[in-house]
Amino acid sequence: MNYLHGLLNHFESEALPNALPKGQNSPQKAPLGLYAEQLSGTAFTNPRHVNLKAWLYKIRPSVVQGKFEEVGHATWISTPCRGKVVKTPQALRFQPYPEAAPSSQNAKESRLTFIDSLFTYALNGSLEHNTGCAVHLYSFNESMKHQYAYNADGEMLLVPESGEFLLHTEMGTLELSPHFIGVIPRGVKFNIELNSPNARGYVCENFGRPFQLPELGPIGANGLASPRDFEIPTARFEDEDGDFELLARYQGSLWKSKLKHSPLDTVAWHGNYAPYRYDLRKFNTMNTVTFDHPDPSIFTVLTSPSALAGTANIDFAIFPPRWMVAEHTFRPPYFHRNFMNEFMGLIYGQYDAKEEGFKPGGASIHNCMTGHGPDLEGFTKGSAQELKPEKYQNTMAFMFESHYPFWPTEQVMKNEALLEEKYFECWQKLPKLFKAP
Repeated sequence: MNYLHGLLNHFESEALPNALPKGQNSPQKAPLGLYAEQLSGTAFTNPRHVNLKAWLYKIRPSVVQGKFEEVGHATWISTPCRGKVVKTPQALRFQPYPEAAPSSQNAKESRLTFIDSLFTYALNGSLEHNTGCAVHLYSFNESMKHQYAYNADGEMLLVPESGEFLLHTEMGTLELSPHFIGVIPRGVKFNIELNSPNARGYVCENFGRPFQLPELGPIGANGLASPRDFEIPTARFEDEDGDFELLARYQGSLWKSKLKHSPLDTVAWHGNYAPYRYDLRKFNTMNTVTFDHPDPSIFTVLTSPSALAGTANIDFAIFPPRWMVAEHTFRPPYFHRNFMNEFMGLIYGQYDAKEEGFKPGGASIHNCMTGHGPDLEGFTKGSAQELKPEKYQNTMAFMFESHYPFWPTEQVMKNEALLEEKYFECWQKLPKLFKAP
């Protein structure tokens, strides 16, 4: 297993000895009878420090495929979206998305692959202009058999909440389970194989600039997510002939092409554009050791910058186990209104602002300037607790934060089993405590 150190680093991996050409990327004849193919994740003329590409040495090049035909997907929605979203300043919360039943030979009607199960909760920006994102939940119980996919619209950040699976890609395989996140770069072909009866989690489909590590500023050289803890796959290839299917996500639609071979036939590769995973338990949390709160941006794992300096297209932040030691401080997340827009999820445990109502597999949306914060129970506990050092242990919440408003989809807003119509009531019993001197 290799380790991702940053955009300036260059990686190489070969599944067979001498599969990588020596001295040039595209020799007149590539080794072992392979085809050389470049996969560019950014425009050719991007500055060197943000220019992303990989050279793949494949058994067959990607042009060997059938004609694409558009196929429908009822619940995977993209942006710009016309008539399928609800624009509201209301604070929103959703119950956990249902878990798929364990895969069974006798329940064919309920067998869903990762792609089948994608259900869009919210979206923003415009994939046509390479801005914003879409947020989906997945809940599947079937491996992608003889089926592969790639996303031309954006990269996909996977946040598992339950279950385990193998992410097979053109560059190799990564194993994903709760505590890990995985990123599939735009255009990289993949297949997902279940390692458990079912799996559930979240997806951030990023239409903007690729995720990168945030700048550390006054923190200095160390802290938050360390580059050395990001893992990329080792080369692995499938030399298989038969009937296969390739799905492509392109301009908000799903397309299908027939293949006579597995597209995961990269024998060797090199470059700085590859899938990766990260163990959230390795995040080095920063926090106050005196009083008050640092802003939640201190918990940022990855960021997708926007054209507006200092304002993210998307930030991916986590709220992991950590020590709380601040004195004279209301320790739970405070009441606030924010310029940015927040989509939150919970991987496991309890979220300290709402210990009972917010559940693993659930979600909430708090958009620009919509007030939110602890419920009555969280406020009461935070106001009265003894402020001794305390370790938050049973918790792993996360947030996708964007400077574009999240538009919830009609399909989630009309789902009575998911939408909590009375979420706003969790704050209505906050008492008036004011006493004039």
